[in-house]
Order: sequence, then structure tokens, then C-alpha cells
Amino acid sequence: MELEKRVLLLALYKHPNLSKQEILTMLANAKLFTLKEGKKLLKELKTQEYISSSLTPKGVALAQSIEEEFRL
Repeated sequence: MELEKRVLLLALYKHPNLSKQEILTMLANAKLFTLKEGKKLLKELKTQEYISSSLTPKGVALAQSIEEEFRL
């Protein structure tokens, strides 16, 4: 999975109180991707069933794995 998707998934996991749009804006402001690219990545994550209205159990498991990777 590409880095941008991994960071987006991790941000969704770490900031459950923020909306998807707020997270996309936050990451776009950090120059990870443009808003258009972020929306495309979000759609791909939905297609891959990592998120629905919130993170799915599959998405939570992957986000926790990503969080462990970034700690190292």
C-alpha cells in the first residue's frame, strides 16, 4: 500500500473526532497530497473496505499495524 494511503488511514484512526474532510484538509496543508488526490485515496480505501462511515474492523487492524511500523 502506498505511503499516502497509509498516512491517511492512520490519521483517520488517530483522529476519530475529526471529519474525513478535516483530515484531508490537514494532510493537504502538510503537502502530503492535494485535496483532489486525497479524495481519490479516500474513495480507494472505501472500495477496499477499510472505511465506510468510519473505520471498519479491517481498517482498524491495518491502522494499528501501520502505527507500529511508524514507531520503529
